[in-house]
Amino acid sequence: MGNRGSVVLIEENKVALIKRVRDDSVYYVLPGGGIQQHETPEAAAKREAFEELGVQVEIQGLFATIYYEGNQYFFMAKRTGGTFGTGLGEEYTDPNRRLGTYEPVWIQLREVNEFNVKPLEVAMKLQCLTVNEQLDI
Repeated sequence: MGNRGSVVLIEENKVALIKRVRDDSVYYVLPGGGIQQHETPEAAAKREAFEELGVQVEIQGLFATIYYEGNQYFFMAKRTGGTFGTGLGEEYTDPNRRLGTYEPVWIQLREVNEFNVKPLEVAMKLQCLTVNEQLDI
């Protein structure tokens, strides 16, 4: 899998996720993807937010690092532009990709535990966020 950069974008007590349907399985992931050569994890997360969500973001800080077939970096982010749901990454535009569907969605933070959000470590950390902690996001 390699190293990956992802964003944790929270607005109005909702977190932006990508709903994945693949091989009869439904699960949710944070927007993100592989870190390209000569790219920082933060730059990869920003690029992926634009490709997958259609939004520009400012990285606010590291939320979590998980190791799974490489380092996966999750960064708190703040939207600075763009329109949610207008991403044009290859997951949306390449008709030859056979990796299931991708759908950007907003999920209430208090309901994250009701969805199959991966990785579980990050989902559990999201559940711990409170309204008071989000005031600066």
